[in-house]
Amino acid sequence: MRDMPELPEVETVARGVHDRIHGEMIQGTWFSEKSEPFKTPASEMETALTGCRIDAVRRVGKHIVFDLTPSAKTAEDVDLQWLVHLGMTGRLLVSDVDVPVPAHTHGILQLSSGRELRFVDARRFGRMALHRQGFSGTGREPLEITVKEFRELFRGRKTSIKAALLNQKLLHGVGNIYADESLFRAGIRPRRAASRLTVKESARLHASLQAVLKSAIALGGSSVSDYVDAAGVRGFFQLKHRVYMRTGQPCLVCGSPIRRILVAGRGTHYCNQCQR
Repeated sequence: MRDMPELPEVETVARGVHDRIHGEMIQGTWFSEKSEPFKTPASEMETALTGCRIDAVRRVGKHIVFDLTPSAKTAEDVDLQWLVHLGMTGRLLVSDVDVPVPAHTHGILQLSSGRELRFVDARRFGRMALHRQGFSGTGREPLEITVKEFRELFRGRKTSIKAALLNQKLLHGVGNIYADESLFRAGIRPRRAASRLTVKESARLHASLQAVLKSAIALGGSSVSDYVDAAGVRGFFQLKHRVYMRTGQPCLVCGSPIRRILVAGRGTHYCNQCQR
């Protein structure tokens, strides 16, 4: 099973798109006839988006949020936002109009610079939608949560710590890759009950999670399947993976073979010696 883009990949795409197109006007749109990518009907998005100025592009959890100002602002258009979720294979590409449109393109914003923003998604698990109230995601932001707040998330939870990290209602944006990598760096086994982590272990995991996410963002995310940034460039953090997708390879710390098990239905990688 492929893993969808996680917080670092979505952050990288959002920053890249923002740097390239913020301040531009949306002069026109095109949307495909496929139904799956649209949480808001394509006709409604076309009407609402055309004429808007793109004020900012940012990440909230695993969503890319476009903050917009309509050309003729009405009461219902206050805080108008366009939301894009990349799903498993989605891409947002800023392209010149003379660049051939890729197969599986489901949305195009035609910009005032003459360029286009294209949403491409071969498997159609990605989604596009309008939002008219400030979108805040489903859980806490991993890069902003304090140690105390982080520890409180897991109080009384009998589920495994790996499952808790993947729970988007607790922490939004963390997925399989960075849960595995953070647990390894914190020395905690993925099947440990979340509620049984000590204060010191919670603090280690909090620090490890934030350090891993920041490092991955700095390296443009992990390209282990289809992920590329807004310019079509792959990330490099996969070169820094210590356990993820390294089944059977020696642990980079102790030399023991990396193991793979299923936790919360997800392939999970860990070191039997380094993680307790």
